[in-house]
Amino acid sequence: MSSVIQPQQTPAMTQSKQPKRKITSSRARKENLVGYLFMLPWFVGLIALTIGPMLGSLYLSFTSYDLLSAPRWIGLQNYGAMLSDIRFLDAIRVTAIYVLLSVPLKLIFALFVAMILNKGLRGLALYRSIYYVPSLLGGSVTIAILWQQIFGKDGIINAGLGLLGFHNLGSWVANPNTALFTLIILAIWQFGSPMLIFLAGLKQIPQEMYEAANIDGASAIKRFFSITIPMLSPIIFFNLVLQMISAFQAFTPAFIVSNGGGGPYDSTLFYTLYIYLQGFGYFHMGYASAMAWVLLLIIAIFTAVAFRSSKLWVFYQDER
Repeated sequence: MSSVIQPQQTPAMTQSKQPKRKITSSRARKENLVGYLFMLPWFVGLIALTIGPMLGSLYLSFTSYDLLSAPRWIGLQNYGAMLSDIRFLDAIRVTAIYVLLSVPLKLIFALFVAMILNKGLRGLALYRSIYYVPSLLGGSVTIAILWQQIFGKDGIINAGLGLLGFHNLGSWVANPNTALFTLIILAIWQFGSPMLIFLAGLKQIPQEMYEAANIDGASAIKRFFSITIPMLSPIIFFNLVLQMISAFQAFTPAFIVSNGGGGPYDSTLFYTLYIYLQGFGYFHMGYASAMAWVLLLIIAIFTAVAFRSSKLWVFYQDER
């Protein structure tokens, strides 16, 4: 039997390899340390501005706290009080109507505009910029005040309707039957952000699919529901989740249009506005903290339902 003689490593050879490993390991540690140092401001902000206040509000939700005296532990009384709070139930109803109407209508309008811009219009960059401006300004106090004037008794809307023969119209924002719908229209007007995302998604759909369907005699409506919607479903899902979470947290338009009180007759009493009133209007900070955590739970439930249902209607190209 023949045996293969392995060359023996001399101490010099062994020593020559060890420094390289030490240098590599030391360099990796230094690179990791530099990365952690760059991330340190973000971690400090996360702990000080997000996690810390969240834990603080969780504690306050189990207390009676009026901002002037020390918090007093009361257990689950704040959560139980919500069940008998009529305004709390009204806030949930108003917010639910706002979310269920504004989010789908905004997405439909955003997709409609995106499909028009996807036709290859001249000056597309200018149109995209113009349509995106409402998304930047829509949540500002200035736009809310302007919206209040537009739908006021002497606003542009009533002036235009007066030319059509409709006279003696009152303020739309002061009417409990129409005040909420003015805010829904304002939300739809802020369609720029989802429109840009839709436009990017439309450009990723292969044109060969439309050409093949056109050769087969498919109408424009059938091509839309058979090609555009399935191929765009991940983008639709993404926009749906983002806009739904944003709608639940809407505050500024309702605060300005209702003059900070949720009127008329609580018709624009958004959930976030009621949290503000309880915390800083009535000094019930413990109750407001409990409401904030209930809102977090509601958003989590709706988001979970959206992700669960996405398996039924969202199509990904890499799925087999």
